[in-house]
This record gives sequence, C-alpha cells and structure tokens, in this order.
Amino acid sequence: MQNHALRFRNVRKSYAGADALADFSLDVARGACFGVVGANGAGKTTLIKCMLDICDIDAGEIFILDVPHRETAARAQLAFLPERFNPPHFLTGRDFLKHMASLYRSTGDEAAALEMLSDLGLDAAALDKTARDYSKGMTQKLGLAACFLSGREILVLDEPSSGLDPRARALLKRKLAALRAAGRTILFTSHALADVEEMCDQVAVIHDGRLKFTGTPASLTASQHAPDLEQAFMTLTA
Repeated sequence: MQNHALRFRNVRKSYAGADALADFSLDVARGACFGVVGANGAGKTTLIKCMLDICDIDAGEIFILDVPHRETAARAQLAFLPERFNPPHFLTGRDFLKHMASLYRSTGDEAAALEMLSDLGLDAAALDKTARDYSKGMTQKLGLAACFLSGREILVLDEPSSGLDPRARALLKRKLAALRAAGRTILFTSHALADVEEMCDQVAVIHDGRLKFTGTPASLTASQHAPDLEQAFMTLTA
C-alpha cells in the first residue's frame, strides 16, 4: 500500500527561459488535507498542470499513487476542479453531472447528487437550469459537486472557494472535512490563508517557482515568529 498520494521529485518547468518551477520536490501523504499557497504567478497552477500532464516538465519526476504521472493509469483515482471552471453553457446541471459521472465511471445516482448539492448549498432546482443561467457561485458549486461525486481517492482543487459567499465557504469547509474523514486525499490551492490554517494538516509555500516551506501551519507560524499564518506567509515571502 502506497504511503504517498503524490510525489514531486526535482521538478523543473520553464516558459521562455524563465523557471515557473525550479528543483521542486514535495510529498503529499495519503489521507492528508494539503494546502498550497503562494502569490499570483508563484507556480501553483503550473504545479497542478504538470502533475496532470497538461504540460510537459523539463526535468524531474512526478508520481500519483506511485505511478509515473505520464501514464494514463496515474489519474485513475484523481478528480480535478480547475480555477476557472466553466461547464458547457448549453447543458443543464443534471446533464452535466450525468456526463461527469460517465467520465468518472461512477453511479450517477440522482439521490446522491441531490444530497451533495444540499451539502454545498445549491438548490435542487438548479439541476433543471442550463449552465448559462448560473451565477459564478452556482457554477463553482456544480463543479465541486461533480468532483466530490466522482468517488476518486485524490481530489485536486485549484482555488475551490472562488466565487463562493461566506455561507457557501463554510459549507465547503464542512464537506471537505467530511471527505477527509472518509479517507480522501485533498490537495487545494488557496489565497484564503485562514481556511488553510483551519483545515490543513500540511501546507506548502511556493514563491517564484520554488518551495519555500513545507510542514504544518503551526510550524510555519512558529518558524516566522508570527501571530498567524497570514503574517508568517508575508514574512517568508518578503
């Protein structure tokens, strides 16, 4: 049984001669809730794109459940929600969830879908609306629902609270806690450092494509002699 859900070994990725990731190494344990933080352009989304083999890496290795990331089988237990999630505008919420269930080879059970929508604060009536009629928050909840209903062991979420109001963010945190308690591995990027401090047992700080810190949120705060994670991040990346 693998101890790590994700492993990055000396990964380098450059664009036009500039490093987006430089000698990047990181382990994410199975069953962890792991937060990746950094300023805009720090390399967070590039890290995810490399892991998903959306873009080539220039050097290094990436493993998903010990399978090299370039192999299709590596993604068999992974579900992903991009930062800029836009479902096909002509599909209803119900059609989109059914389509994603077929791609994930999950059951597509409507009762489970309705329960998930309730957990995320999205009214069941949204299933009959086309995506073009969704607000940003509704769209985000639909994407999260599809991801969570996938049944996959590893959930990779790029800015999952984007577009969510305070109540929806609270519901999302509750759902993520339940998924983690059920044994899922969660990797998410976020600018909401308070959420990372509250939810994550491990955090990685990326700055200018380099790993500046990895460890618990408490150890990051202590290492920078800071009162909270936000101030620790500011000090570390100054």
